[in-house]
Amino acid sequence: MFHKNIKLVLAGLITVWSVYEFTQGNIMNGISILLLAGIFVLFYFKNEFILLAFLQLRKQNFPAAQKWLGYIKNPEAALITKQQGYYNYLHGIMLSQTNMTQSEKYLRKAVKLGLSMDHDLAMAKLQLAGIAMTKRRKREATNLMAEAKKLDKHGMLKEQMQMMKQQMKKI
Repeated sequence: MFHKNIKLVLAGLITVWSVYEFTQGNIMNGISILLLAGIFVLFYFKNEFILLAFLQLRKQNFPAAQKWLGYIKNPEAALITKQQGYYNYLHGIMLSQTNMTQSEKYLRKAVKLGLSMDHDLAMAKLQLAGIAMTKRRKREATNLMAEAKKLDKHGMLKEQMQMMKQQMKKI
């Protein structure tokens, strides 16, 4: 696992190599090498292990997603802030199946660090509302559900919110 700044240094060095190839008249080599530098820049903003964990999570393969996230040893050094949010978000979603207290810790940290997409933030807040509801904190659960509803602009979480409202009436 590379430190996030090492990826930028590698991209810079590869770009210098690309410029050298351009000056030598090897245009195709320069373009190809420049594309290689672009991959390092892409992986600076979108961590490769988080992308692979999302792919496994989409297939409902939780152990494989956990394995990919396990390759990130020091998230503060290896990831930019938004990616740290997604790292904690993924951990929170996976732990929501087994350990609610740990899941709540990870999801709160993810919300604090920020997530780039509104529906991801809405999902995190909805998960937190469910955890608060199971711990009998109805006011907090209601506030989190209201925030999640504002963030869910496309209505993707509408059914889950309806079910949660029905369960809240029982508390």
